[in-house]
Amino acid sequence: MPANIFAFLRTLCLSIALIALAVPALAASFEESVGKFATDDFSDTEEAIGEVASSGNALAFPIISALQDERLMFDADTKKVYIKQTDGKAIDAATGAAVDAIPDSASAVNLNNRLRRAIDAALGGLTLMSPDLSARLSAAQAVFKSHDEALLPTVETALAKETNRSAKQALSEARAAILLFKSDASEADKLAAVATVRSRGDQDALALLTEISGGDQPASVTKAATGAITSIQSSLTIWSGVQNAWYGLSLGSVLLLAAIGLAITFGVMGVINMAHGEMVMLGAYTTFVVQEVIRTRYPALFDYSLLIAVPLAFVVAGAIGVLIERTIIRFLYGRPLETLLATWGLSLILQQAVRTAFGPTNREVGNPSWMSGAFELGQITITYNRLWILCFTMAVFAILLAMLRYTALGLEMRAVTQNRRMAASMGIATSRVDALTFGLGSGIAGIAGVALSQIDNVSPNLGQSYIIDSFMVVVFGGVGNLWGTLVGTFTLGIANKFLEPVAGAVLGKIAILVLIILFIQKRPRGLFALKGRAVEA
Repeated sequence: MPANIFAFLRTLCLSIALIALAVPALAASFEESVGKFATDDFSDTEEAIGEVASSGNALAFPIISALQDERLMFDADTKKVYIKQTDGKAIDAATGAAVDAIPDSASAVNLNNRLRRAIDAALGGLTLMSPDLSARLSAAQAVFKSHDEALLPTVETALAKETNRSAKQALSEARAAILLFKSDASEADKLAAVATVRSRGDQDALALLTEISGGDQPASVTKAATGAITSIQSSLTIWSGVQNAWYGLSLGSVLLLAAIGLAITFGVMGVINMAHGEMVMLGAYTTFVVQEVIRTRYPALFDYSLLIAVPLAFVVAGAIGVLIERTIIRFLYGRPLETLLATWGLSLILQQAVRTAFGPTNREVGNPSWMSGAFELGQITITYNRLWILCFTMAVFAILLAMLRYTALGLEMRAVTQNRRMAASMGIATSRVDALTFGLGSGIAGIAGVALSQIDNVSPNLGQSYIIDSFMVVVFGGVGNLWGTLVGTFTLGIANKFLEPVAGAVLGKIAILVLIILFIQKRPRGLFALKGRAVEA
């Protein structure tokens, strides 16, 4: 029995001695790895990245992150490496001890593109098992792009523990990317990896498969990769068309908001209102004022700022529209050239008034949280602000149609549009209808400004970007016809986005203009002809 106790104590002492000897050795190994950053040699830096990332040391992530942000400093004289923290303080990279100041002779560790890829891969490996889902997804994406073979064990460990479906898929794709470039991977594993990458189907997958198709791979793998490339290219072509169609709908919704008020005033009153763009601009500045008040006094209400701005912009722009009609427009009916010149001059006055009040520079209008960000749908990206603007535009269009169909004002407007003299003989006060119509059109332009403030610069020239396109839409769709305006905006928006990749932005617009001119030659009243005063004249 004493002999057994003696043997146990001897084993215990030997283990303690080995641990005591191993700890300084591990520490020295980590410090030596960190010290390689001080040589300022790209090869040594690459070795240091791999050794530090695989060390398991708590300082590994701060060191690699600092290197990526160019905050990892080294002193060539003392061979010391420091981490410059974001709060201005500094620590010793090897020990984590705080330092009073980084020496003046220290400089940032130099990087090249190869090292940046190694950093991305290292950070990916360090964050593959992070509790933060977004961090795990970003890490898996970084590993997929770098396909660093050294990270395969880490990826497989993370994949075995992962429970989230999207993260598990991302890790599977990262593992497949590594296996494709792993020289000793089996043919079956590589074929399965090709299928996994193929199912991803994006540009990164296409680039990866293109890279291995020309390399030293088994014939079956090369054949599978070639087939996957063809399939992905066909799929991306279709998705590109879908993306262009979405961009066209987005552009069309913006144009519809800007043009719908013009369609009403132009259709009912026959007025060429060159100041319509300034009503849009006034709506955008109303949004800016609302947000400034909320920021300074009621910051908790910022997410509701646009909901507050919409009725205010309608009232402000509508009231100014009624004032313009009562003081200027009503004296110029039947004189289109004078109306055009008067409203053009008025647009310059309004622009200068806004410059005087708010300055000539762009004003910041923020996005509420529910309009920020984007999401993926297949291989296209849809931003929330564009999606909400499309929904908002269709809601405004539906409300306007209901107002024209079911209200007394709508009935009077339709009557005046179809036959002004007959409507007047039936007791309709056409001058009052004109004022309210101009105010309605201007008010809708104002709420268009609220929407446009989320996707465009708020400046005195905001409305000028849309006035010409708005007139084109109204003439193309049919003067005074809201359904024609709807069809015209989306038709022109989608056509423009499909022409841009082929002819360029400028030539695309010129081509659209030429097509509209040719169309109007054949169909002067537009897509949907509507009898009204402007047509009769």
